[in-house]
Amino acid sequence: MSMNRLLVALLLLPGFLGGGGVPPLAAQSAPTGALSPQMLRPGDVVRLSIWREPDFSGEFTVDRSGVVVFPRLGEIRVVDLGPAELEKTLQEQYRRYLINPSIEVTILRRVNVMGAVQRPGLYPVDPTVTIADVLALAGGSTAIGDPSRIRLIRDGETISTSLGGDTRIGESPIRSGDQIVVPERNWITRNAGVVAASISAVVTLIVAFSR
Repeated sequence: MSMNRLLVALLLLPGFLGGGGVPPLAAQSAPTGALSPQMLRPGDVVRLSIWREPDFSGEFTVDRSGVVVFPRLGEIRVVDLGPAELEKTLQEQYRRYLINPSIEVTILRRVNVMGAVQRPGLYPVDPTVTIADVLALAGGSTAIGDPSRIRLIRDGETISTSLGGDTRIGESPIRSGDQIVVPERNWITRNAGVVAASISAVVTLIVAFSR
């Protein structure tokens, strides 16, 4: 092989002289997985508490673009941030107006509780609470409700039918705007006494006629 051909062959080898070009797709870094349950999403509520500053404190909703409008600060993009990250950001921003501000941030999910509950409606809830806690806010299930068959509905479609009372909001697929629906128990279950009495009466009649 001539010297020129040898040089060309060496230059074409991957990694020669520290090159190697762009690494293959499989070797490139990728997202590590789903968002943490504590991270903010559109529709969530930021409960902001600044010590001795009631005018700056309050509850603020994350809009569809992932932005919250805070007092004096204006628009801040918060989507994909967790409480600790947002607290740090707000502390830095509010130092322009306050001396050493003491800030606490709580993230709330806005959940519609529907179906056979005492007080159906929209409830802002902490992701650390359980499904049972959310139902308690709505007054609990009615006499005909079946909390063992809770459905999670999003945009008219059932997302899950396996939500237990001890399931925490942050450990479930629940997002702001979703509906937690407590269905009614079926007729036989609701009228077990009537069904039992009817069966007993039929059995009595059968026995009487068979004599």
